[in-house]
Amino acid sequence: MSNVDLAEQVGLSPSACLRRVQELEKTGVILGYRARISPELTGRAFVAFTTVGLSDHSKHSQRQFEQAVEQADEVVECHNVTGSFEYLLRIEVADLAAYKAFHTDVLGTVAEVSTLNTYVVMESSKDRRG
Repeated sequence: MSNVDLAEQVGLSPSACLRRVQELEKTGVILGYRARISPELTGRAFVAFTTVGLSDHSKHSQRQFEQAVEQADEVVECHNVTGSFEYLLRIEVADLAAYKAFHTDVLGTVAEVSTLNTYVVMESSKDRRG
């Protein structure tokens, strides 16, 4: 959205609006900006959430797992959570076959992993990510 459009929407002059946005950027309230990318055109239309349980709950095992996930481009989000598993991953790949390969060849080879459960996204009625 342009500064002029934003200013109009919030009822400020463009110069006042720009100063406020710049102050929000300077103070770290606004951390950055994102482009919305077409998953279909980038080969990432298959989305799954996978829960991961670790065999060992030590900090060392968590670090090992997080390092393995950091190397996997298919994982676009990794969250350490409370509950009956340690991690929730958002995985984006081309299709089911690509997910199966990732599940077997990547997640399935991480020594710290003891359980995996996958939830395939069929449709997203609300998604406010960038």
